[in-house]
Amino acid sequence: MTPQRILILGASGYIGQNLIPYLTAQGHHVTAAARRIEWLKEQQIPNVNCQYVDLFKPETITPALDNIDVVYYLVHSMGEKADFLSSEKMAAQNLQQALKQSNVKQIIFLGAIQPKESISSQHLLARQITGDTLRACGIPVTELRAGIIIGAGSAAFEVMRDMVYSLPILTPPRWVRSKSSPVALENLLVYLSEIIHHPSSENRIFDVAGPEYISYQTMFERFIKITAKKRWIIPIPLPTQLISVYWLNMITTVPTTTAKALIEGLKHNLPADAEPLQQLIPQKLINYDEAVISTMHKEQSAVNSADWGYDPEARARWRPGYPFYPKHAGYTIKTSASAESLWHVIQQIGGKEGYFYANYLWNIRGWMDDLIGGEKRYGRPDKAQLAIGDHIDSWRVISIKPLRQLAMLFGMKAPGLGRLTLSINDNKQFRELDVRAWWHPAGFGGLLYWFVMMPAHLFIFKGMAKRIAYLAEQLDKQSDADKKHS
Repeated sequence: MTPQRILILGASGYIGQNLIPYLTAQGHHVTAAARRIEWLKEQQIPNVNCQYVDLFKPETITPALDNIDVVYYLVHSMGEKADFLSSEKMAAQNLQQALKQSNVKQIIFLGAIQPKESISSQHLLARQITGDTLRACGIPVTELRAGIIIGAGSAAFEVMRDMVYSLPILTPPRWVRSKSSPVALENLLVYLSEIIHHPSSENRIFDVAGPEYISYQTMFERFIKITAKKRWIIPIPLPTQLISVYWLNMITTVPTTTAKALIEGLKHNLPADAEPLQQLIPQKLINYDEAVISTMHKEQSAVNSADWGYDPEARARWRPGYPFYPKHAGYTIKTSASAESLWHVIQQIGGKEGYFYANYLWNIRGWMDDLIGGEKRYGRPDKAQLAIGDHIDSWRVISIKPLRQLAMLFGMKAPGLGRLTLSINDNKQFRELDVRAWWHPAGFGGLLYWFVMMPAHLFIFKGMAKRIAYLAEQLDKQSDADKKHS
């Protein structure tokens, strides 16, 4: 087996993250490419080179293709922009142009199973257009088309899990009656990692499917049985797309644009012919029940990540019912302040300035926690530089990235697990300060708590960001004045 030089585009996505260990275990030289390059590096993936690539910036693509044999295209835009159809087409076209000047020998593209009837789903259409665009580059493209993937981070799975854990009565719309062949993430990863050893001089398309052809509603019913939850399923007969999308956004933590794309795709039956791929790469196909059980176990590792500072207390507090994706609310502001001044101000949180805005509300929340038996803890360390493990009232510092981000674990009594991040993002033209809360709700109570707190979130974080930026800008002005007088 000759090691290949592999470029994974979309390496920060959940498929990319899970595929990398399969490829490195085979001895391949892997370059993980993404826009979230700092986040990717923080994952500390062994034996992998991380490289910044933005498919909407063609100048970043060509250098990444240098000395590459195989490109894995795992990029999709449905979770980022409402107009992901044009976004996906543009990204694929930019890559297509760069590939024409490269020495890449093979492209592996993860697409989506296409319905037999006309396509009404923008997501499925975007996947089809992306495949067609890549095939026009002149390099052999192997497209693996998958339907619903059962694995941690899969939108279809996370919607189902969130609904079952959060609602005593499930009223899914009519699209749950559509059928597909859900495939276990493990099976998909075997296909993706092994197909590289079966190159072709021509373009080809394979369907990827699990061993069962069942409806999304049947998946719900079997998921409920597996988790031993007492739930009623009552499909509502006449939903509108708008109601479906925002209803899902209320109940689940899956982003709205992703939920919308999911709904459109689930309107179609998606039969698949998986036999050709199974003959080429034989493996035991995991059935739906086994895939769900395996995924539930693996989701325990969601909190054991750089986002949570690999914090042992966060891991200890994680529960199986917590959703993979967090709810979040915050505010981002552009500022002329230096990163050094912003960082200096951020580290004063909990001191003389308190939380920089609406301190009376922070105090009220602390008193409420005292009343329900929370751990009474007030104040902060008397020092300018915070350290991991420091307590600021009921918060605990879990991650410090100097000049970039401070993260604190929420310590008050509430149904869920949360953290607060204060982040500094550098751009060429300006600097951004982002203040944001992240929340993994525990069932319906956790969702209710989040939405009760939402009105306060809408203005508190905006006020915090503005005040921090103002104080940092004043520090810079004072520093400039001091230099002039010295």
